[in-house]
Amino acid sequence: MKLVIYWKNIKKMIKLLKLSIGCIVLFSFSLSGQDCRWQLKVRYDMEIDFESEENEYEGEQKLTIFNNSPDTLDKLYYHLYFNAFQPGSDMDIKSLLIDDPDPRVGSRISKLTENEIGFISPQKIKQNGKKLKYEIEGTILFLQLEKALLPGDSTTIEMKYEAQVPIQIRRSGRNNKEGIDYSMAQWYPKLCNYDRHGWHADPYIGREFYAPWGDFKVAINIDSKYVLAGTGYIHDEACYLPTEKKKRKWIFNAPNVHDFVWAADPDYVRNVHTLKDGRTLQFFHQPNPKYDSAWLQFPVIMEKALEFIEKNYGPYAYNTYSFIQGGDGGMEYPMATLITGNRPLVSLVGVSLHEWMHSWFQMMLATNEAKYPWMDEGFTSYAEDETMNYIKSIGLIPGQKSTDRPMRTSIESFVKFLNTGMEEPLSTHSDHYGRNQAYGVASYVKGSLTLMQIKNLIGEKAFRKGMLEYYWKWRFRHPEPDDFFRIMEKAGGIELEWFQEYWVNTTKVIDYAIDTVLENKNQTEVVLKRNGPFPMPIEIKVVTKKSEYLYYIPLDLMRGNKYQRKDDFKSGKQEEKIMIQKPWHWVNPIYKLSLDFPLKDIISIEIDADQQLPDVERNNQVFKSTN
Repeated sequence: MKLVIYWKNIKKMIKLLKLSIGCIVLFSFSLSGQDCRWQLKVRYDMEIDFESEENEYEGEQKLTIFNNSPDTLDKLYYHLYFNAFQPGSDMDIKSLLIDDPDPRVGSRISKLTENEIGFISPQKIKQNGKKLKYEIEGTILFLQLEKALLPGDSTTIEMKYEAQVPIQIRRSGRNNKEGIDYSMAQWYPKLCNYDRHGWHADPYIGREFYAPWGDFKVAINIDSKYVLAGTGYIHDEACYLPTEKKKRKWIFNAPNVHDFVWAADPDYVRNVHTLKDGRTLQFFHQPNPKYDSAWLQFPVIMEKALEFIEKNYGPYAYNTYSFIQGGDGGMEYPMATLITGNRPLVSLVGVSLHEWMHSWFQMMLATNEAKYPWMDEGFTSYAEDETMNYIKSIGLIPGQKSTDRPMRTSIESFVKFLNTGMEEPLSTHSDHYGRNQAYGVASYVKGSLTLMQIKNLIGEKAFRKGMLEYYWKWRFRHPEPDDFFRIMEKAGGIELEWFQEYWVNTTKVIDYAIDTVLENKNQTEVVLKRNGPFPMPIEIKVVTKKSEYLYYIPLDLMRGNKYQRKDDFKSGKQEEKIMIQKPWHWVNPIYKLSLDFPLKDIISIEIDADQQLPDVERNNQVFKSTN
């Protein structure tokens, strides 16, 4: 007996020694400028028995948690997302009280009957064979561990639960508006993430997600009439063949993902498109004569899109991806998306590009989307617009032409919203925006303009380099805003802390104007004025009777400029006509620009002629000569 006790103590000492060595290594790396941020790792082994007549299922889950943190964990939190679809839930109350409710939700949850609601109800929870006490508050399950989870250790939690699939309202549910039987997202008890900031047990109100990466093995026993699609790799392709059995077991394996989605419908048509390197794109949709042609053209377009995306944003890390008709619009998941599929080709490609781009910013990089939705939705929107413009440029969508300004609409809509006075800072938690419109503009529009402004600040080549470095350094590591901005600073060789502060943490606006234009002998003096509180570098286009010139005025806070390297200059003869000026000091609202030709030779002077800045007043940016 004493020998056993001693051996247990020795094992604990070994674990603590390993942890101590790990901490020393981490400390050494941090001193050398490297970031070795820890994160939890999980392994889900789940099986459910699905009864489609009742829209219910019973599930068993074994969740193994690997504690890579330096902290001892004595409790766990889980998400029970389906509980949001009940009258009186946080999601219901939020939708009823907000000034501009999502029309897909509105008051629908408040009117659900007992057989229409959703729920996930744990029945038994064990650790090491011993029952655990637990509490449920709305969509959050709290567990007190029987044995604390030490740093460097692991534990397995076994859970049996019952669940009911709600009427499809938001993302998940049964019988969506296009007739898909089951769109199964957020369908299982899911561990909340724990990181250096603590637990992230956010109640579900229909917004964003954050979870640890892990390996999923999922078995689904369901009526054999159903065709299934989902995250990961199907264990047995024979599942897609007819059978006389009443039920069939579908097994999926998904390595290194942080969620699992599936969908089921008896009428799904499956199309597998194999790429040159052997990877596959899978397409699942219901036959519809009006839209079948779009779904047939779809695969080749997405293959071409992938080539562009991987060149500019990094390789896709998995061997398959599925585009699945389901849900209520478009929603991203690891290795798959649910999209409404009754769309013309341009719309089908557009929504699918957006959801697929999430595979980079939410599935492989995976910022805390609840805290920083703009780093996912916004970056995704920017890359979607770029990729869509490329697809149009090579003629893959009939009747659609590319543009040299794919972000023009985003700038215009953002400026229009700024003038309403309803903007909230990007630093706002996604659940706590006062209006859905404020959340949408911040996360999608201003978030996408973040990348546009960074490119404008550091130059095209530095931007491309920075985005790839961001991918390679931070994939599978949950980056935060500081991580992104420091990467782009290094790529561009200029300081961006000032931009990060103004852009992310405030709602200050950009407003530059031409105040006066004066003739001074054989020169012209242009007095520029910063009317808004947000300082930025600016470009002035001067058109004379003989030529055009570009004057670039950097901001002193940048400690450099985007043309400081030879390869950052615009190509061709234009290089000689970029006039780099002395920096504009941010404390001074006035800047005097001297032009080396008389006023009579000038046709026009314009600030930001390419309209790269979300300036709130364009009318004060142009001077036109009366000569």
